This record gives sequence, structure tokens and C-alpha cells, in this order.
Amino acid sequence: MTKIAMFRKIIFTNRNLINPAKSCKTAAITFITASFIIFPAIATAKPYLKGNPANVNPPLAGAVYNLGGGGTDVDGAIQWMINNARGCEKCSSKVDVVIIRAAGSDAYNQPISEMDGVDSVETLVITSKSDANTPSVVEAVKNAEVIFFAGGDQCKYVENFQNTKLEKAVESVSARGGAVGGTSAGAMIQSDFVYNSCLSNIESRDALDDPYRDIDFTYNFLPWVNLKYTVVDTHFDKRDRMGRLMAFTARQVQDGKAKSALGIGVSEATSVVVDRNGIAKVIGKGSAYFVLADHLPKVCEKGKPLSYADFKIWKVNNGETFNLRNYPQKGYYLRSVDRGRIDSNPY
Repeated sequence: MTKIAMFRKIIFTNRNLINPAKSCKTAAITFITASFIIFPAIATAKPYLKGNPANVNPPLAGAVYNLGGGGTDVDGAIQWMINNARGCEKCSSKVDVVIIRAAGSDAYNQPISEMDGVDSVETLVITSKSDANTPSVVEAVKNAEVIFFAGGDQCKYVENFQNTKLEKAVESVSARGGAVGGTSAGAMIQSDFVYNSCLSNIESRDALDDPYRDIDFTYNFLPWVNLKYTVVDTHFDKRDRMGRLMAFTARQVQDGKAKSALGIGVSEATSVVVDRNGIAKVIGKGSAYFVLADHLPKVCEKGKPLSYADFKIWKVNNGETFNLRNYPQKGYYLRSVDRGRIDSNPY
């Protein structure tokens, strides 16, 4: 178990044993009910800071990105973000890290604060657009060098963060040469075409049977140059998500969003880190799958099963790389979908 996984487990357990916040909430509800008082809604962003509150503002060497596949976090990939943002390893330069999440608490703070080169870690729990436009939240994000989105629900992320000051603040970190990443839903929102799961968390068999039913995408969210024309999916082979990633990429071509679309499927306990030159490297226990739809589908229509000939698939293992600016001309295998069925094992 990694340090991050261990601390997340400890904090979750302790919160279930003793939860002062829950007791306070119960007391507040009792008081309000007895007094017949209704209070207006206010912003509820919760900050948790560990380390030096001052802004260090070092020179940066990115922009770089980290796409975590969910499950156990890859500590080495988060350390990679820190090192590649500051442009060195085991050096004196330090960075401020901000964790963004839509629910939960500060489970990341302790383990990340112990990583090399970290000056501070601040977790921001942001549950609304009002939170995402709060000046203190925006300032904390703008001053960070490393941003990491926790897992959860990508629909909440896009609904609460798109077209807010927070979104612009995250983009400013990348523009300064910082690092941005996330795990599970936090990784999926990094792609150019975001499967937002707002209609349904679709499974592969249903996506292949109808690539339009209960499938929606968010566009023009985080505009990372080295992730242009991509769709990221996570928990990949464990939850058998190859079929739905095929449907997602075929949709982008069919709908005219791109002439070709690249799916990036990341296994659990695995990360794909992307350097400033667009070289993606796999770090962790599993593999990443790069799935290319580079021509129009034979059939991709609402209410009909998908038919697509020859998806190109590269399986990339720990320590191996993939060039996101110039896709490899070899090393792939082909898989086709005929009337909603993949012709052979796609993994």
C-alpha cells in the first residue's frame, strides 16, 4: 500500500469513529428546526492547509500532466509532477501543491507534504460554482505550481468548474509551466473531449450497442495542447472499458469534432505522465492503452450498434512511452467492431 493510500484509509476510518463536524451539523439542524429560521445559501469551499502558507513562486519547467487510472494512487507519478514542474530532482527548489476535490477531506495532505520539493499542500473542497468563483479559492490555485484533482464524479467537476474563475486559475498554472493532473474522474477531465457521465455511467456493452444513448461529452474545458483530440478513461481493464472508449472515439470522428480521436485508457494503480514535449510515459503496476479512431465509422448512429473497422491500439507498459504529438507508425494491433461486437480480445 502506498503512503497516499494508507493515509486515505486512516483518515476515512477516524472520521467514521469521531466526526465533530457531523455533531455540529446535527446541532445546527435541531436549532434551525426549533426556531423556524431559514438561512440563505452561502459559498462552502473548505480549505485544508499543511506547510508554509507563504507563496514560494519558483521558476517552472513545464507544462506537464498526470493521468491517474484510479484505485491505488501512484506516488511516483505525483513526485514526477513535482520534479518536472520545478525542473529538477533532489534540489532546493520547492513548490506549492493544491488538491482540488468535489467531496471529502484532506487525505492527500500528509503523504504529499512528505514528498521531495514540497513547500505546502492545500486541499480545497469545492461543491458549487459559487465556491469556484470565491476569491480566496482562485488565489490559492493561481499561486500553486502543482494542481491535482482527486477522484469522484467528473460530472460535478465540469458542472461546477467550467466557465469559472477557478478554471482560468488552473489554466494559468499550466501556462506558467506548472503541473496539472488527477486520478479517476480527476484524470478524465484533463482530456480534450470529456466523457462527463452526467446522463449515465455507461458500460462498454451499452456504449457499443448505441454510441449515443445516455452518452454526453463536455468540450472546451481544460485546453491542454499535448492532450488535444484525446478522450481519457480510467479503471480501464479492471472494469472492461475498451468498448466504451472505442465508442467515445468513434463519436468524435462521426460528429465532426476531429478527423481522428485518440482514446487513452489507464489501468488502476497506473499513471500516464505527459512531459512538456508531449511524450507520455506509463508509471505503475498496469498498462495504458492508446486507441486511435482515424477514419469515419461504418455505422455510428443513434439507436444502432457501432460498426468500425480497424481501431489501432497500442498497449504501453510501465516505463514505456508514447508520443502524443507524432503517433507511432508501428507497434499497434488492430481490432474491429461489427454490429456492437469486438472481433477478438482487445487487451
